[in-house]
Amino acid sequence: MDSESYQRMSSTDVYDEYDLAPDFQRIYIAGQEISGISSLGVPLHDLKEASKSLVQALMIREKYMAMSHQSFPKITARFLQNLEDNEEFQGMKEGFGKGSTDVDGIPYFDRRVSDHPFHPPKKEDPFDIEVPMGVECSLKMVQGLMYVYENEEAVKNNTPLELPYVQPKTFLADQNIMYALISDGPLKSFCYRRLSYLSSKYQLHTLMNELKESAAQKEVPHRDFYNIRKVDTHVHASSCMNQKHLLRFIKKKMKTCSDEVVCKDKKSGKEMTLAEVFDSMALKPYDLSVDKLDVHADRNTFHRFDKFNAKYNPIGESRLREIFIKTDNYINGKYFGHVIKEVMEDLGESKYQNAEYRLSIYGRSRDEWDKLAYWAIENKIYSDNVRWMIQIPRLYDIYKSAKIVKNFQEILENIFMPLFEVTRNPQSHPELHKFLIYVSGFDSVDDESKTEHIKFDLETPLPEDWCQDENPPYSYYLYYMYANITVLNQFRR
Repeated sequence: MDSESYQRMSSTDVYDEYDLAPDFQRIYIAGQEISGISSLGVPLHDLKEASKSLVQALMIREKYMAMSHQSFPKITARFLQNLEDNEEFQGMKEGFGKGSTDVDGIPYFDRRVSDHPFHPPKKEDPFDIEVPMGVECSLKMVQGLMYVYENEEAVKNNTPLELPYVQPKTFLADQNIMYALISDGPLKSFCYRRLSYLSSKYQLHTLMNELKESAAQKEVPHRDFYNIRKVDTHVHASSCMNQKHLLRFIKKKMKTCSDEVVCKDKKSGKEMTLAEVFDSMALKPYDLSVDKLDVHADRNTFHRFDKFNAKYNPIGESRLREIFIKTDNYINGKYFGHVIKEVMEDLGESKYQNAEYRLSIYGRSRDEWDKLAYWAIENKIYSDNVRWMIQIPRLYDIYKSAKIVKNFQEILENIFMPLFEVTRNPQSHPELHKFLIYVSGFDSVDDESKTEHIKFDLETPLPEDWCQDENPPYSYYLYYMYANITVLNQFRR
């Protein structure tokens, strides 16, 4: 189906899944079921309990996505609505905020494709937009959560605006439900058998209908693997180029910009040109090769986060990483901007390939957002094929040991206060206001293999009281990030 046909589809129309498919041979399961045993070979009692558990999990997901104004599949939402009145699922929607079911007046489960067009409007300068006036209100972070107040008097009286978010007690209760489902033996057995059944059914479909499906695909005009729209996700901007591209770019800069000052020597404080940097490493452009660069993540980096991070250092030199693939450096990320624009040009030429590249915000200082936005706008880092994901490393323990922050709340303030300030008054951070238009979301990243010795519960210290050297648990990061993003999305409406 082409994009024009898709645009004409009404969000209220219900299409049978077979209406748009060729007339394939169907697979039916026949025969009488054994008393008390389902067709999957699972006792009916276990099947009912597994079904309840899966519905619980889906309702929890729907609740959290709705409150933070994210879209949820409308078909799934419609089925869940039919079950909400059942006694078994009473209270599962507790925590839904007032007005949390629509985004810009459009129900989150009933939005159209036209609300997100395939082709964005063309502009000569995508950052040449009007910066609107702000609103009068006050902001304050209390116990790790941002609150919006009508004025300073409301701050003194502690009467914030009603911007709903999930309370810690509700979050922990839902988390415990999910932990129970994860460790539920009958549920895991049911899911495994169900997935195995569906996989086998698909293999049978392939055996019977492969030729017919291939013939149907050939009849679709102007569509094959190379001109369907694809999106690359979970790619950090520092690794968006392949190793050959980075090597070619470094050699080109050495040839054309060798006399440009690119950094300061940390020991002497002397400014160094690109040629002097390579001389200090006893390297010449001719000596460089893909193997020498050594930035390819091979099988030796599997489950080795330390080796994976080391691959971001060309030739094993952190100085080259700082010069070529950092946004905040002596040359304000100019080289990094150039190489990303080259990658974006390749994406634009391929037309159907899109990407969601990642940029890091660490929470070490309040001006990180402004520096990142300035880098993007100053270097005109934009492509119709690219959007940005902001990833936040869970590195509180490192910042605390280096005495960069005093408690965990400082990190939260450094991350979220600029976002609330620019929402309140876009003219206070004009570059950030323009940059955020092209940001699609947040992620929390770290070495997932590390064990955690602290559990997040109601007795866990609040962010303003978390002054110990140990890193908070993963769920602690997730809750305070999610809660603040939820309030931010409500505020930005």
